[in-house]
Amino acid sequence: MNIAHVALWTRHLDAQRAFWRDFFSATSNEKYVSQNRAGFASYFMSLHNGPTIELMTVPELADAPNAAECVGWAHIAINVGDVGAVDQMAEKARQQGRLASAARWTGDGFYEAVILDPDNNRIELVAG
Repeated sequence: MNIAHVALWTRHLDAQRAFWRDFFSATSNEKYVSQNRAGFASYFMSLHNGPTIELMTVPELADAPNAAECVGWAHIAINVGDVGAVDQMAEKARQQGRLASAARWTGDGFYEAVILDPDNNRIELVAG
C-alpha cells in the first residue's frame, strides 16, 4: 500500500498552486470547479515522486485552530534531495518571508528546514 494523495484546504487556491510549482516544481491539472457543490474548486499537484497533493477551497472555509500544536496533521515532510537542496530552498523561503526554522541537523538525525505555505501550514524540507 501507499498514499495516493493528501489534501489541503486553503483560502488561497491559486497562491497555493503557484507555491507548490515554485518551490517543488510540482505540475498541476486544470482547475476543477464542482457543478454539485457551489464554490468548491481544487487542483491536484504532482511531485516528481510520491503522492499528489490536492489543494481544495470553498467559500465557507472555517479558520484553523490558533495553536501550533493541536489535533490533526502537524506538517508534511518532503524529501528534496540532499543537504545542498535543503539549504538552497531554505534560503529561497527566507527571502520570501516563509522560513519558519533554519536548516539544521535534528536530534533524531535529519537535516531539515521548515517553511510555511500561503496559509502558514508547516512543510519540512528534508535531505534524503
